[in-house]
Amino acid sequence: MRQIAVEKAYEHCRRVTCTHAKSFYFCAHFLPREKRRAIFAVYALCRSVDDTIDLAEAGGEEVRLQAIGIWQNRLRDVFAGQDSFVELSIANERKPESNFHLVTHQDTTDVVNQSYTDDCELILIAWRDLLRVYKIPLELPLEIMRGVLMDTHTNRYESWDELRVYCYRVASVVGLISAEIFGYTRPETLRYAESLGLAMQLTNILRDVGEDALMNRIYLPQEDLRRFGVAENELRAGAMSERFRGLMKFEIERAREFYREAERGIPLLEADTRFTVLLAARLYARILDQIERQNYNVFLNRAHLSFAGKLRATPRIWREARSM
Repeated sequence: MRQIAVEKAYEHCRRVTCTHAKSFYFCAHFLPREKRRAIFAVYALCRSVDDTIDLAEAGGEEVRLQAIGIWQNRLRDVFAGQDSFVELSIANERKPESNFHLVTHQDTTDVVNQSYTDDCELILIAWRDLLRVYKIPLELPLEIMRGVLMDTHTNRYESWDELRVYCYRVASVVGLISAEIFGYTRPETLRYAESLGLAMQLTNILRDVGEDALMNRIYLPQEDLRRFGVAENELRAGAMSERFRGLMKFEIERAREFYREAERGIPLLEADTRFTVLLAARLYARILDQIERQNYNVFLNRAHLSFAGKLRATPRIWREARSM
């Protein structure tokens, strides 16, 4: 029963990744099986925590903290080896659409518990298994949860230094966890993993400037908006100007500098993971190229790389990775 539970748990994580992270899923397929499954479990944890907070947000800060608190406590149990494997037949009977419910003051506790139980036990079963092989510090997934909570109370960042904290928590920490799975020989590898997370999260921010602004989330540093003379109402209106293009050029170069820094660490990873990491970095960086081809108009179309584009880029990147 335990092995069946583990296999079903990893399959659940694979489906979550396939559904919500197409590029990540594509790149991960080039990993060895055990590392690939572990990476899917990492993504599924991040996604589920994010979904839990989004769906608890209507209940206010108390409900959000309760929801995260349940995650934190169960995760601590898993790291301490105190978890109990659930009956997968019970888990499989739950319908995905009933995993979460709208929060009301009357049923806050029930809702928080339900939003955790239906989906998350499967993910933690996978985590309990991967922790037998990979030595991931508990503080890292807890830091991701702090980052997700930031989105519930912070929607402006005065400086890059402030935004960097958020990017570190929600993206760089994922890179640090992944490095423990990929394997590395020198401690400075972690610095490069952190840089890759910063590059990718900043790429997300630049791609989503318009839709984030409509949700009253302005991730671009306020000091940069002032420097280039771009007002928040221009972002909400999707107004293009040379001032906005200047701002985007500046931020794109910042992201590319982090990509360049991150690539220096890829040769320090175990050989069977270098191609996946280089592929992920190069494909994600191409979103910046697409933004440029759109003349920086991120309001009209969401920049992305097509599946055909990924396939065309793959052989050359593979050859480059082999030479590392």
